[in-house]
Amino acid sequence: MRLLIALLMLLAAAPPAAAQSGEPLLLRPARLYDGLDARPHIGWSVLVQGDHIAAVGPDIATPAGARIIDLPGMTLIPGMIEGHSHLFLHPYNETSWDDQVLREPLALRTARAVNHARATLQAGFTTTRDLGTEGAGYSDVGLKQAIDQGIIEGPRMLVVTRAIVATGAYGPKIADPDFAARGAEEADGPGLVVAVRHQISAGADWVKLYGDYRWRPGEPSRPTFSLEEMQAAVAAAHSAGRKVAVHAGTAEGMRRAILAGADTIEHGDEGTPEIFRLMKVHGTALCPTLAASDAIAHYRGWNGAAPEPQAITTKRASFAAARAAGVTLCMGGDVGVFAHGENAREMELMAGWGMSPADVLAAATSGNARIFGLDDRGAIRPGLLADLVAVEGDPTVDIAAVRSVRLVIKGGRIVKGP
Repeated sequence: MRLLIALLMLLAAAPPAAAQSGEPLLLRPARLYDGLDARPHIGWSVLVQGDHIAAVGPDIATPAGARIIDLPGMTLIPGMIEGHSHLFLHPYNETSWDDQVLREPLALRTARAVNHARATLQAGFTTTRDLGTEGAGYSDVGLKQAIDQGIIEGPRMLVVTRAIVATGAYGPKIADPDFAARGAEEADGPGLVVAVRHQISAGADWVKLYGDYRWRPGEPSRPTFSLEEMQAAVAAAHSAGRKVAVHAGTAEGMRRAILAGADTIEHGDEGTPEIFRLMKVHGTALCPTLAASDAIAHYRGWNGAAPEPQAITTKRASFAAARAAGVTLCMGGDVGVFAHGENAREMELMAGWGMSPADVLAAATSGNARIFGLDDRGAIRPGLLADLVAVEGDPTVDIAAVRSVRLVIKGGRIVKGP
């Protein structure tokens, strides 16, 4: 771990912006979206003192020595939260997943991850839930430490380290059957609980299980862990105060994850109305990762016009069924499949596929904070962390406005902008 931290220090292309002098900041945007009210507040200001929000409202007195930042035409929003990222991956149309996991050295992948973290923060995402290093071991723990210590710029990270898969059910799939999975940690039966505890001891904030996967190349995904295995793993994680994310695209894989007590299901491609009603009953959140499906379809030659590939049609149907059932939706695009810094792609698709811009923005701020148990962020309220973003225009009307980031403040410190 010490070697990894040293490597991250050397790889940082530029040092973080100098820490603020401790002076209060008074932000005066044209409008303020607080993460909780559907409509923005016109003419409200925010006072930042230290790393927290001190006051919010229309008539805030300016403290002596405060720095005033006027943001005409802009909307101030909470720092956005990316719900599903892989900072150690880069777009699959550049290098396939197999080649990244098998052939790219850890130093190269770490160098990329440093830049990916910076791009994520500069795009206005001040927190990310990173759901697996995909063959890079526990490097996400070192990356998180480097960010927390101010060595490099990046978002606050929730990490899962290696993720956990059933024996033989993951990849890369190569000719040698004795080759152990490089992308994640294999475990089964009682060993699954051991793997959960081992990953937590190594630094995992969340535990990730693969509830289904392709057993052989070209096959459809099928369930991997039994319900009893998943129940034991989830119980071990929850006992240690960790939430559990389950990769599941099949209806049966999703059913087992729901009944096992998973906190979130990732993808849910083949979810049925019945499965989504079960999710609603159990309070399981869905991270639909629309942007990953969209990106992969484009990599395979789709031009975005009709006719749609079957995978996209299926994804649209599952997303509509989840919404109809009232399932809590996470905003997370599986970024890494597509370029880091392009996180807004998921938000644009969620809006394009039927959600209102205001609901999408809520999902990316207070919604993700609530799902992930982050009660210190996700809204603009006194006492919360001063993670703030200013964008041109009004994203509650046009979600594409979140791409026009003009100011990013993380913990009261300006990392992008004036």
